Amino acid sequence: MAMLLNKAATRSVAARSLSGKTSSATGGGSKLSGRDYALTLPGITAPFSDMFDPANLTGNASVRDVRRWRESELVHGRVSMLAALGFVVGENLEDFPAFYNFDGHIGGPAIYQFQQVEARGGVFWEPLVLAIGLAETWRVAVGWATPTGTGFNSLKDDYELGNLYFDPLGLKPSDDEEWKTLQTKELNNGRLAMIAVAGFTAQELVNGREIFEHLFIGIEKEILAEEVTVEKEVGIL
Repeated sequence: MAMLLNKAATRSVAARSLSGKTSSATGGGSKLSGRDYALTLPGITAPFSDMFDPANLTGNASVRDVRRWRESELVHGRVSMLAALGFVVGENLEDFPAFYNFDGHIGGPAIYQFQQVEARGGVFWEPLVLAIGLAETWRVAVGWATPTGTGFNSLKDDYELGNLYFDPLGLKPSDDEEWKTLQTKELNNGRLAMIAVAGFTAQELVNGREIFEHLFIGIEKEILAEEVTVEKEVGIL
């Protein structure tokens, strides 16, 4: 009987998790664990059909903890996707006339370009901090609970994770399952972007070269090495 009740509760919260809301999972009647709740969320894909959590962080976590972690993952994934695009655009269109850097005096690895903007008298940090502040103010107002009592550092129970009501192109589907699939795609691309940006930054710190410059140098070296090997085999060298 207890098993049937637990399965019923899991199905009930799973249905709500399609929208990311947990009006009853975080309190009141439901005793769903953080791990069971995490299993109902988008983002679980092959080959990890039972969720990738090697450190078992969700083992002792509450639903409130899992919701806060997922919100953090979404935010960092979105920022990383923008950052990855910024690396590619900033390093390859740095002298394009439509950009601020129309004279081409700002170049090189993306991790050093903002210092060059300031060195040439441009304003960088002030508008960036203002934009981030406005975006974060809106996000906090939409999703975060008033920081008093047990509501400190937690999301609103009726907040749909990641939904900041920003959909200018109307891409959000009306079907719940389709929406959950789209959320999973966003999470997976965000996860890849976080790894990519970390790799971009580390690589540029190591050799001081732009990403594609480093890539093409590696390809050029491989071609030259292969050419030497072929020439030795045919007796040219």
